[in-house]
Amino acid sequence: MELMGSTLTATYARPKTSHFLPAISTMAASYRGTQPALPMSASANQWRTSSYYKSNGPLPSTLSIQRDNLDLVRAKTMFYPSNRTALTTRYTPEDWYKSNHSNYRESESSRKSAERLRQDTIRLMQDKDQLTRRTQETTSKNLGERVSDIVFWKSELSHEIDNMVTEIAALSEVKRRLERALAETEGPLQVSQECLYHREKRMSIDLVHDHVEKDLIKEVEVIKSCQERMRRYLERAVAQLASNRAAQHELERDMSDKVTAQRIDDRCHHLRNTSNGIGYYRGIERLDPSLSLPDTWSKFTDDNILHSQSERAASHKLRDEIELLLNTTSNEMWHQFNNVNVSFTNRISETSDAKNSLQTHLAKTLQEIFQTEMLIESLKKALRDKECPLKVAQTRLEERTRRPNVELCRDNPHHRLVGEVKEIEDTIYKLQERLMEAENTLQTLVKTKVTLEHDLSVKANSLFLDQEKCMSIRKSFPSMPRLVGYT
Repeated sequence: MELMGSTLTATYARPKTSHFLPAISTMAASYRGTQPALPMSASANQWRTSSYYKSNGPLPSTLSIQRDNLDLVRAKTMFYPSNRTALTTRYTPEDWYKSNHSNYRESESSRKSAERLRQDTIRLMQDKDQLTRRTQETTSKNLGERVSDIVFWKSELSHEIDNMVTEIAALSEVKRRLERALAETEGPLQVSQECLYHREKRMSIDLVHDHVEKDLIKEVEVIKSCQERMRRYLERAVAQLASNRAAQHELERDMSDKVTAQRIDDRCHHLRNTSNGIGYYRGIERLDPSLSLPDTWSKFTDDNILHSQSERAASHKLRDEIELLLNTTSNEMWHQFNNVNVSFTNRISETSDAKNSLQTHLAKTLQEIFQTEMLIESLKKALRDKECPLKVAQTRLEERTRRPNVELCRDNPHHRLVGEVKEIEDTIYKLQERLMEAENTLQTLVKTKVTLEHDLSVKANSLFLDQEKCMSIRKSFPSMPRLVGYT
């Protein structure tokens, strides 16, 4: 048992539960750093005995032992005055006064430091507030200028889009006219080819490579040449329309982007500190999603406008060329059409004249055939008429050969009968020759008649083909307005 008046050493054991120590107030954290903790000096601990800092021994293993020791310490401290006095007299009055003065000085220093900090902070807040307002005003001004730039380029794009839409409509109309004109050339081409096919049905000598056929072939070549040029320009018009629409699409896409950018920048321009929908976006200032600079931004739109203007100029030039082409091709086709018609008229006139001449010659030939036939009949009758006199003369000579003896005399009657027989035979021979010539002439006339009749049928066929078949279908040649695509 320990003696009374001796200093007891308290031994505290930490319980195993986690709720033994009280919670630390959060107000302590607000003073952290303003007043540093004073280090434990040796003079401040002079009153403490060495037994007070005695290290604790090994902790009991059971909770009951800890509770018994704690009760024992409390009992000894409370019931022994000498021990209670030793515990309460830890500082001297000088220490107490020094501590107070130190606290006064520290308080005064802290107040001065806090006042300086407050004044500096107020100035800093005022300066930063003015800087923030100026920066925000400058940013709003820049946004306003940006919106003005967007509005300017929007107006330029809108004007160019309107011009491009007008140009596309004009080129589309010229293209439709060119298509109609190209379709109209199919009729004249078919007419020319049908004329050539019909004229292939000419017969015999009339199947000639005349001026009409040459002009028809030239007309087919002219129409095909015009069609080929029209197709080339039609392809160019289609390609130019595609280029115009592509330029228009780029302008409209740029316009759509600028409308969106204007809406966004205008909303940003009108944002205020009291606006709704503002919030924190941490790290957004480090993100740079921009794809262009102001120079490249304006150059992009300017390039789009310049590209559209160049396409419009090319489109306008192409429209002028198509107009000139339509006028040129229509004049060429009409000129050749008139040449063919003139050739047809001349050829029909020549064929009609030839047909009339053939008819006249045929009539004369028929008359001559009739007269030759009458001559042949006359010659045949003359030959028949010479048969009896020849018989009489020959009979006389035969009868006189029966004269007896010396009476068989070569007298004058004998000589005369012999001459008569020779004369009649010579006459018959000459008449037979003339008959043969007449018959041959008749055959020639008949052949000529057949030839004339065939030629007349050929001429009639040619006239029918040229006048009825060809000229009748050539009356439907398209008019000049249709050839330039207006109707």
